Amino acid sequence: MFRSFDPVMAVREFLASLGMPASAVSWLSTIILVVAVGLLAWLTYNFTRVILVSIFTRIVRRSRSAYDDKFLETRMFKRLAMIVPGVIVYYLASWMLRENPGWLTFAHKTAALYIVVYATLTLTAFIEGWHQVWLMQPISKGRSIKPYVQIVKVLVAFAGILFMISIIARISLTSVVAGLGVATAVLAVVFKDTILGLVASIQLSTNNMVKLGDWITIPGRNIDGTVIDMTLYTVKVENFDKTILTVPTYALISESFQNWKGMEDSGVRRIKREIRIDVRSIAFVTPELLDSISVRPHVARWLAEKSEEIEEMKKTGTTSLTNLGAFRAYMVEYLRNHPHIDTMMPVMVRDMPPTESGMPVEIYCFSKINSWVPFEDVQSSVVDYAYAVAGQFGLKLFQSPSGTDLEALRSVTNQNHKI
Repeated sequence: MFRSFDPVMAVREFLASLGMPASAVSWLSTIILVVAVGLLAWLTYNFTRVILVSIFTRIVRRSRSAYDDKFLETRMFKRLAMIVPGVIVYYLASWMLRENPGWLTFAHKTAALYIVVYATLTLTAFIEGWHQVWLMQPISKGRSIKPYVQIVKVLVAFAGILFMISIIARISLTSVVAGLGVATAVLAVVFKDTILGLVASIQLSTNNMVKLGDWITIPGRNIDGTVIDMTLYTVKVENFDKTILTVPTYALISESFQNWKGMEDSGVRRIKREIRIDVRSIAFVTPELLDSISVRPHVARWLAEKSEEIEEMKKTGTTSLTNLGAFRAYMVEYLRNHPHIDTMMPVMVRDMPPTESGMPVEIYCFSKINSWVPFEDVQSSVVDYAYAVAGQFGLKLFQSPSGTDLEALRSVTNQNHKI
């Protein structure tokens, strides 16, 4: 039917029948045909948007599969349907504007650009829909492929831009690609963050360095929290104070960071705390001290191990045993009998190199509880006990002079002056 009907001749014959001159018929027929193409484009666009999209939506919503709902949420079906008006206008223009090369070229370029834009949007929506389907799978837990999804989207968008340049400039796609070699340096600068992010994402994923839900710490960036999102360009971390911080993805490769995932998976968490002992209170064990500490529940093993030296001390009055050594042995037994300390991991209480602020005694062990708040409770109870029991061994804790110490010193000084 279309071959037998010539819209150009039909319009011109109609205008001529109205008695218009040939010059007016020529330009007026062109305007009418251009307006007709524009009107058809508008009609097909609205028909597709209202009718076809509604049909697609109803079909998808009635299906039992949850996967197609994800593609509906990304508007893939709508964007796919919107390609139809561009195709219709492209072929209608070839039929109705063949006698007007200038307008025909314009209509073809416009329709082609429209098709490329919506084809690109459709592909990116399909990729995002596939990503949402992936997130529904159990294997996706803790494994973020979002950076790879983003780089594919970037490549699709870049390909769409190349097609648009080819259409506008009326050159082949291979010529456009060949021309990119000249602009390589410019592209390297424009896509620097994309390239760095892609390389970093591949390294992080391949080496299993960080995943969604991991607790990471980056001291230089004030980051201490849980990874809640990973993209091609940034990693989003929710700090424990509920603030959200973002860091460039490539920063996790170029800088050092601490991942606490190993601690969480092991089920234990390290306690490593120091208490400071006044070195002037460190002394040899005396019979009186032995009598006072022998009633404590966790000292029996140390007394049994040192029984020969204790007997020798009682006979000769000399010994190499110290109150600090007895305190360390006592604390080790206390930790081994603590219900929340893992005895399968190292447990020790050791002397550290002395400093101007006393003798550091380090408590080193592992809690069976690694959740933050309960762990802090276990750690605090251990350290509190160490502070409280140190005095039972004749040890004094080191503390820098405070206001009350200076006040007592002034009182003594005043009394001396009075004497």
